[in-house]
Amino acid sequence: MTGTFHSGGSAPRTEKTAGERGGPPARPTGGRGRPFARGGGAGGREIHHLGLVAALVLLSAVGLVTEPGNFATSGNVVGILALAATIGVITVGQTFVIIGGGIDLSVGSVMALASVWATTVATQSYGPAVMALCAVLVGTGAGVVTGLLISYGRLVPFIATLAMLVAARGLAQRMSDRRTQLVRPENDAIEALSTTKLLGLPLVVYIFAAVAAAGWLLLNRTTFGRRTFAVGGNPEAARLAGIDVRRHTLTLYALSGFCCGVAALIIMARTTTGSSTHGDLYELDAIAAVIIGGTLLTGGRGTIAGSILGVLVFTLITNLFILNGLQTSDQLIAKGAIIVIAVLLQRRGLRSPT
Repeated sequence: MTGTFHSGGSAPRTEKTAGERGGPPARPTGGRGRPFARGGGAGGREIHHLGLVAALVLLSAVGLVTEPGNFATSGNVVGILALAATIGVITVGQTFVIIGGGIDLSVGSVMALASVWATTVATQSYGPAVMALCAVLVGTGAGVVTGLLISYGRLVPFIATLAMLVAARGLAQRMSDRRTQLVRPENDAIEALSTTKLLGLPLVVYIFAAVAAAGWLLLNRTTFGRRTFAVGGNPEAARLAGIDVRRHTLTLYALSGFCCGVAALIIMARTTTGSSTHGDLYELDAIAAVIIGGTLLTGGRGTIAGSILGVLVFTLITNLFILNGLQTSDQLIAKGAIIVIAVLLQRRGLRSPT
């Protein structure tokens, strides 16, 4: 990165860079004057991750005490991981979007649309490989449309993704006529992703692990990841540094849509259906997992590992509520309270001296 930014004509005195003053080249800073941080500092990340691990241990202890005969079974553990796979893949894409300074409210609806489109009679006639490809392409295409509206249409991410949430769910209902579409027996390779086990775990869990590992590498070991932190921390500084902010934002939403397509494939495998009801309130779970994982809602800081731990925390909470026969409404209240506490802790952390 060069030390001097040119924006046509001579630079104003207030924007003179460190290089012009004879010092080292200046680094772009975030909205609060902080240099772009990759996750907010290694020490802070480790402490936060340890806190999430402690929460998992505590929740597991609660499960062992309240439902000792059901919680510690291999079937329940596999069920928790399989349930986490669907939300987890979506959360990886959501993490990139939020670190990049945006938000995606449409992930659940896009996943539903991808599952419906991939299970239509016409698509199923081409076989399981085309079904899987269709789900991924539909999800990615929806993400591209959202990204175009935000990047080049200059819509606020909240409005653009809210519009996609409504439109994608409506299109899914229109295509399926509000009916659940079954995966045909000749396409049982889709179901095999959930029923076939390797080392005791279904293949969908390995798909989740592969997406999480790829997301970690992309965020922490590539130029794309560094640019994501830069765009989320301070878009104007990122633009002056030579980053095409609009194109990068478009790519982030396309990535989120891609993850929704992969999640659609996972839920098709787990339920052997495509339905417009799939993914209801998944955006809540994904955003909540990202927040408690330590990613700032304002962008510029976050980790994939923290988001995955957040997914496991929420999935374990859901499992405990089900095992103990508690109502769904109680689950939603608990998740809402956790989100509020996580945001308040984030704000307190930002106000603390660094």
